[in-house]
Formats: sequence, structure tokens, C-alpha cells
Amino acid sequence: MAKAVRMYETGGPEVLRYEEVEVRDPGPGEVRLRHVAVGLNYADTYFRNGTYPIPLPNGIGVEASGVVVAVGEGVTNVTLGDRVTYTGFLNTLGAYSTERLVPAAPLIKLPETIAFETAAAMTMRGLTSAYLMRRIHDFKEGDSILLHAAAGGVGLIVSQWAKLLGLTVIGTVSSEAKAEVARAHGCDHVVNYSDEDIAKRVRELTGGRGVDVVFDSVGKNTFMASLDSLKRRGLLVCVGTASGPIPAFDPVLLAMKGSLFMTRPALADYIADPAEKAELVGELFDHVGSGRISIDINQHYALEDAVQAHRDLESRKTTGSSIFVI
Repeated sequence: MAKAVRMYETGGPEVLRYEEVEVRDPGPGEVRLRHVAVGLNYADTYFRNGTYPIPLPNGIGVEASGVVVAVGEGVTNVTLGDRVTYTGFLNTLGAYSTERLVPAAPLIKLPETIAFETAAAMTMRGLTSAYLMRRIHDFKEGDSILLHAAAGGVGLIVSQWAKLLGLTVIGTVSSEAKAEVARAHGCDHVVNYSDEDIAKRVRELTGGRGVDVVFDSVGKNTFMASLDSLKRRGLLVCVGTASGPIPAFDPVLLAMKGSLFMTRPALADYIADPAEKAELVGELFDHVGSGRISIDINQHYALEDAVQAHRDLESRKTTGSSIFVI
């Protein structure tokens, strides 16, 4: 029997249950996958705690890599035995499993240069980094960014990609150990928000100007510091709410802070078009396959340890990427 992590109610990590499941033959447009590695993403905690509402009971996880072991009618983009990876949202929910059915459409064929574990650690994080670097803003060499959670999975990829584009990267972290990790992956300057004023330090580092773009995955606790770190007419990109949702505010605040721009993007809207998705995938795989961008997998878990994995993630004990190894 296949195994999967499922949830019957929302709440803390303890609501996750590891159990046997039956996997039927694939229907039209579906494939059956045998997973090799599964990605652990902060977004998974939003499904678990109810921030992202889903019908219950349900599976959890939106990213994994593996081998196609059965193909349903009408599937033409993959064949039996293909090495694949995938990420998505509701259409791929249920990745925490040893085997599963999944729609064929989101599947991405893996080149031989990308290992299964690497793919599971970077498909969502890597494609998120790809659209942040290549679609959100027309970056020019010499531009500066403030990157919150710089030692996290997305943070480490964005830092490396930003340096390839000639950007100055200021990263924020919560400890000196994480600061060392961030510096090793391209951060020119690191601000420890545990004992430093983020906006004040950013102004010092930029000669009072502020940065061109802020990537904020923290949310409530960093929102005002992010606004105060931007140059006039700068861009705040809200990519997560690890500390909680941003409080409601009057848009006139953006005018008062320097006619700022603000966006809350979602990966799904940047990979919905197959041609655009293929372009982002191609660029990501090229950078990783050539070694220009490294993927740090710093935590490995067994699938049955999903509860502990979520506890580690939410307590900020992790750096880089985390995966479940099947």
C-alpha cells in the first residue's frame, strides 16, 4: 500500500496523520507517480492551519519529484518511466505521499543534470525565484534589493540569481549562523533583525536612498520596515506572511512613504501560460545544471516525520531547502 500524510482538521502540526492509502489507476489526463523526494514549503503550513482553506479531509504538499509508473488516456506530455517534477497549488495538493495520482499537465520533465532530491527542493522555490528575478521588476545592473529571510530556501536562490544580474543584495536574518549562510550565497550585506533596526541600517548602506525593491516573505513583523527601506517610487513585493498577515492600511500610506508600489504575486499566475512556464523552467534548470546557482538541502526528513518537520519549519530552525526522502 502507498503511504500519505493527510489532515482531517486544521490546526497545529499535530493534525497531520501518516497513513496507508489506496491509489487507483490513472484516469484521462492523469498519471500515477512513484515519488522519490517531496518538497517541504512554508506554504504547506498555510494549508494545514487554515490560512488557505481547502475541503477536508485532504492531503498536503504541492511539490515533489519522481517516476511516471502509469499513464492515463490522452496524456501526451509524459510517458512511462519519465523522470519528472511538479509544483502547483490546489491542482497538485497531496504531494506528501509515496505514490499518487496527479494531473499530467503540471508535470515537468527532469534533465539528467537535475537529481530528484534537487528537483523536490527547488521546483517551487526555484520557479518563485525565477519570476521574482525575471518578471516582477525590470532589474538593471547596480540596482539594490532588500531580501527578508535571506537564509531560507527562496532567499538563497534569489541571492545567487541577483548576483548573476549584478544587483546589490541586503539580506535580513534572525541569527549570526544564518547570516553566515546568507553571506556565503551572495548577500553583500546582512542585517540581523534580532538586534538591528532594519530600515535604519538599509538607509545607512544605501547612502540614505533606500533600495529599489523589497522582497518580504515575513509579513506583519516586517511590513513597516520594508516600506521605510524603499527608495522613492520603490516596489514592495509581498511574497509571504510567515509572521502573520499584513495589517489593514490606508493606501495613502504608500503616497506618504514616497509614492511606493506594492504587489502580492502568486506563482500560479506566472506559470499558467505554458510558454512562459517553459521559459522560466529552462532558465532555472540551466542555472542549476551548470552550477551557477546551487541548491542547499539542509534538512532531510522521513515522510512519517511530517509533524516534526512542520515544527522545525515554523520555529525557524531550518535554513535553505527541506525535503522528505521516500
